[in-house]
Amino acid sequence: MVKVEGTLDEMYELFGDARQAVKSTKRAIKATKKVASKVKRPLNAWQKYVKANSKNHMIKRGEKKGQVNFKSLSKAFKKTPAGRRKKK
Repeated sequence: MVKVEGTLDEMYELFGDARQAVKSTKRAIKATKKVASKVKRPLNAWQKYVKANSKNHMIKRGEKKGQVNFKSLSKAFKKTPAGRRKKK
């Protein structure tokens, strides 16, 4: 490690540019992450069905009261045309 001594103004003259470079680099990285995360793939048939019908298939009592009942959701989904389609 190197020990640097001096007044605060001298320190800013030495390290001020480096501090700004680090900040701008961090900002650029955050911006690229946001752009990359905005690209979303389309939902598949099951995800669309769950999104539209999850309020109709809730557990009514017990520990899991208020949570989505995926067992009844999947049974209902399999009766729809999208659920009957065979996977490739």
